Amino acid sequence: MTEAITVPASRHNRTLPTISYEVAMPQPQSHLFEVTLQVAWQESLLDLKMPVWTPGSYLVREYAKHLQDFTAETSDRQPLPARKVGKNHWQVETGEAAEITVRYRIFANELTVRTNHLDSTHGYFNGAALFCFIPGWENEPIQVTIVPPKPEWQVTTPLPPVRGKANTFSASNFDALVDSPFEIGTQRLYDFEVRGLPHQLAIWGRGNANPEQIIEDTKKIIEVEADLYGELPYKQYLFLLHLASSGFGGLEHKDSCSLIYPRLGFRTTEKYNRFMQLVAHEFFHLWNVKRIRPKVLEKFNYEQESYTTSLWFCEGTTSYYDLVIPYRAGIYDSKAFLEGLSKEISRVQAIPGRKVQPLSESSFDAWIKLYRRDANSDNSQISYYLKGEMVSFLLDLLIRARYGNTRSLDDVMRQMWQQFGKEEIGFTEEQLRHLLQSVAGVDLSDFFRQYVDGTAELPFNEYLEPFSLKVVEVEEEPTPYLGVTLQSNNGRDLVKFVDSSSPAGVAGIDAGDELLAIDDLRVTTEQLSDRLKDYNPGDTIQVSVFHHDELHTFPVTLGTPQFSRHQIVPIEKPTAAQQKNYIGWLK
Repeated sequence: MTEAITVPASRHNRTLPTISYEVAMPQPQSHLFEVTLQVAWQESLLDLKMPVWTPGSYLVREYAKHLQDFTAETSDRQPLPARKVGKNHWQVETGEAAEITVRYRIFANELTVRTNHLDSTHGYFNGAALFCFIPGWENEPIQVTIVPPKPEWQVTTPLPPVRGKANTFSASNFDALVDSPFEIGTQRLYDFEVRGLPHQLAIWGRGNANPEQIIEDTKKIIEVEADLYGELPYKQYLFLLHLASSGFGGLEHKDSCSLIYPRLGFRTTEKYNRFMQLVAHEFFHLWNVKRIRPKVLEKFNYEQESYTTSLWFCEGTTSYYDLVIPYRAGIYDSKAFLEGLSKEISRVQAIPGRKVQPLSESSFDAWIKLYRRDANSDNSQISYYLKGEMVSFLLDLLIRARYGNTRSLDDVMRQMWQQFGKEEIGFTEEQLRHLLQSVAGVDLSDFFRQYVDGTAELPFNEYLEPFSLKVVEVEEEPTPYLGVTLQSNNGRDLVKFVDSSSPAGVAGIDAGDELLAIDDLRVTTEQLSDRLKDYNPGDTIQVSVFHHDELHTFPVTLGTPQFSRHQIVPIEKPTAAQQKNYIGWLK
């Protein structure tokens, strides 16, 4: 590794640089964006660094791994010495040159909301995955010009256009550039208005989405969330939707969001509702996390992780509201809402790691665990999205029960907005807990100790009882417990996950083993459940597997059936107070 050159700083004598980017894609089928940076510069050394992560996705993704062909030259095309001095750090010796041109290419063939994708149909990129910044000058304005490969390709981005310059846009600083995705192609554009503000839906890809229906329901979501917070904190907003063969997710931005959804996933009511929950989730983020954010994220450090124990509130609370908001908007009814909550309860209760990893630790360890799953993940960790959603659900019920629905988690969100979000002042974990406790009007230290900082089981029935509801375990045809999850792969039935405390785990069966037979009779992924129903809990069976290509047969004593489904149902003979609480919550 080449050692970096250090130049003494003389900031008071420095003239502000002018920074502009050009992004071309002359051969989109090559998946290469061609990036040109022009800088008016007055020092002998120019440092450039590429972000290693993007806000909203808490993983070091090493975007620099896709950068190639880095060169630098003067305005009259004379080459300048340039070298890489770190994994995401380049230095250019500028000498006496006042105008510096840097060129590089970015390979873009990963279609997600966090990365870049370029092919013969379109180009899509995130600022963090494409642009470099000049250390110390992140707050300077930046212009970006897009050069489409075909005249019919258009440019869609939340950045404002520069008058008189074709396909040129202005970012107030590097943060704004990172926060503004670009879509270049023949995407379909649909304009609509909510509360007098312009909104746009841009759709790339073919599928069975109905734009008119999506827009009408999106309007309802915007209205409900605007009512919750009391305002819309932007001048215009862009929903960017990619219809793909697979994939699900979103990435929030201040004035836009990127969404990806299966292209044929809109036909059934359940799948359409799931999409609208995704819309509600990413739109809710324009308050919670884009403006209401933890102190460590008040100023983004694009070069390394920023640790916080509060991601359960940023993402988990938002996940709770992505169920609540469509219900309030009338997209689905209370039955569907409770069914959605039931499914989330089933999910969290099916993960052994909930008994191992506290929620605050899950938040803190997002950078090394959530997006880096392995065969042991479900044994050792719990998602701060999922458990954070359930903890937020309980907090909402707690507050509502104490105040007869005259207070709720909504009041927490409004106060967080007024106290921290409007001025974008980062909050600490202590400030968040103090505000939650203030709205609840009760000491929550034991609640936090058990359910945020500890691994105690979430007491759903205790909190649902005042609303005349309870959670029951749904027992279908009982299946003795083996403790493995299988996945078919090219005709092989592979063990994808083993509950470490299950009969299979205790016997020695391992993730990656290929399941062959039970009691000398072949068994497949599709047959396993039915085969186990031929036995009783306590029976010992012989399970044959290939373990690292060696045949092993394990004696396994089956356990009692594990409930895989939970359902929220009414309690018998509710009191008048319980019925009143229920009606006040689910109007």
